[in-house]
Amino acid sequence: MIEAKSLTKKYGAQTVLNIDHLEIPKGQSFGLVGNNGAGKTTLFSLLLDLIQPTTGHIVNNQVQVDQSEAWKPFTSAYIDETFLIGYLTPEEYFYFIGELRRQNKADVDALLANFQDFFHGEILGQKKYLRDLSKGNQKKAGIVASFIGNPEVVILDEPFANLDPTTQIRLKDIIRDLAAKHGVTVLVSSHDLIHVTEVCERIVVLNKGEIVKDIKTSAETLKELESFFSGNEAALGSLSAENAQL
Repeated sequence: MIEAKSLTKKYGAQTVLNIDHLEIPKGQSFGLVGNNGAGKTTLFSLLLDLIQPTTGHIVNNQVQVDQSEAWKPFTSAYIDETFLIGYLTPEEYFYFIGELRRQNKADVDALLANFQDFFHGEILGQKKYLRDLSKGNQKKAGIVASFIGNPEVVILDEPFANLDPTTQIRLKDIIRDLAAKHGVTVLVSSHDLIHVTEVCERIVVLNKGEIVKDIKTSAETLKELESFFSGNEAALGSLSAENAQL
């Protein structure tokens, strides 16, 4: 389980994140949505100890992430292309990540074999450096690298951006399978309300750094979110207590 308590992040006088309490159960597919500047990437950065909280803390499977590195072996992420090593080929990068996660070449090759359709013949065997790949193919490589080593928690920031429709569909299947079939806790942020409602069983809406909605996904969720972001918050008043707060 992931738990945030009394979590804030401030830059000078500006508070960019203010979460009193948030729990994400093990094996849940969790979606995070909000407009630009809502605090989504800040929350993920705090989860990965890339920045320090101003107050409070995050606990990942009983490990306080800003006090210990014991969460790293079971947690993986792809936030953006800064997670890549541009002068490596995709194969070199995958094997490098495998070494970090105590996976040998055969282990990595076995995992990569499961993603041939996702790669669509554009990643492996191309004799290109990661820096020379398109933004979409860089993202494919980074996402699959986050699966190496059988992580228990996977964090993906805007995973659908820059991907073609076919790859988006395949990625949605991958995310659903990770949570439903393998018990992986998957955290996804996205501006695309359609994608996030299709893959996440729970969606939290951030606005100006605060949680304003916590929704168990249902057939009505997309319409509710669209109403919310169009400014018609009254349309969400019909949500039941069970549907608005887990």
